[in-house]
Amino acid sequence: MASDKSILTEDSMDFLERYLNNAAPTGYESGGQKLWMDYLRPYVDEFITDTYGSAVGVINPDAEYKVVIEGHADEISWYVNHITDNGLIYVIRNGGSDHQIATSKRVNVHTDKGLVEGVFGWPAIHTRNPAKEKAPLKDNIFVDVGAKDKAEVEAMGVHPGCVITYPDEFFVLNGDKFVCRAIDNRIGGFMVAEVARLFHESGKRPDFGLYVVNSVQEEVGLKGAGMIAERLRPDVAIVTDVTHDTTTPMIDQKAHGTTRIGEGPVIAYAPAVQNRLREHIVAAAQRREIPFQRQARAPATGTDTDAFAYSHQGVASALIALSLRYMHTTVEMVHRQDVENVIRLIHESVKTIETGHRFSYFD
Repeated sequence: MASDKSILTEDSMDFLERYLNNAAPTGYESGGQKLWMDYLRPYVDEFITDTYGSAVGVINPDAEYKVVIEGHADEISWYVNHITDNGLIYVIRNGGSDHQIATSKRVNVHTDKGLVEGVFGWPAIHTRNPAKEKAPLKDNIFVDVGAKDKAEVEAMGVHPGCVITYPDEFFVLNGDKFVCRAIDNRIGGFMVAEVARLFHESGKRPDFGLYVVNSVQEEVGLKGAGMIAERLRPDVAIVTDVTHDTTTPMIDQKAHGTTRIGEGPVIAYAPAVQNRLREHIVAAAQRREIPFQRQARAPATGTDTDAFAYSHQGVASALIALSLRYMHTTVEMVHRQDVENVIRLIHESVKTIETGHRFSYFD
């Protein structure tokens, strides 16, 4: 049965906080990946990394049968696109950054000289004409680093191509809600690392190769997962990512289904989700009395599940998602109990896979 006892240790929580607080925007994930590998190191036999920064901790690397558990490491951000003569910075997206939440936010501009602090400015309410008021758009928001002109901005080391992130850090709300930017989906990397820890602490290693994957560049089109899937060519892939808590205001549940934080892992139904593997996961949840939710996601899951499923000659893949509020904002929120139950469900699903099982579609 699922236990009420927490499986997250003091060391786990310390790592989670450091990992979430560290900036790892798409294309610049190396700092976060180093933190992740340092935490995972005691629980795996070796690491694999690739040209663009995806990282894989491997248990039983010589085994022929390969099972992947995967999250993605990158966070949304902005790029410096244009610097005006009076020293203001216009931006373009790096991933699905939300322009509507940007104004009045503090930012860090990453340069070769170090971090440059700035703010997304916006005209004061007193100066705006209510009849012609403009909303924040990706084309009119701008960053102010306190410089008098373009030359001063450039002297700080800022130039087109510098990446911009939010500095908002991790905190716990009302005792059991984890809040931070970049929970999407650094929490996934955290959860698969915790699965590796559970295997290590149980003393029961899988008899197949277990590949604990933290992919890069998901936020710009599942790119890292596509590359690492072709390299590993696994037999099975269980992916974890976040999904929306659709019970929050202004979300149409008829369009997006009903999923809620605090009510358990979300098991996805989609063309990319292999039916037999999904039912194996459902059975694991029922056997261990782990609460779970179901969600239809078609025509694609929009997660790294799609990249693994359609790689090589087809990989039996499934998605165990984590309900989250306020996706792609700086106050993304998940429930601690859901985090623990996703970890439990992945662990139970993996440890009951039989070596050589192909999850045949026609069984």
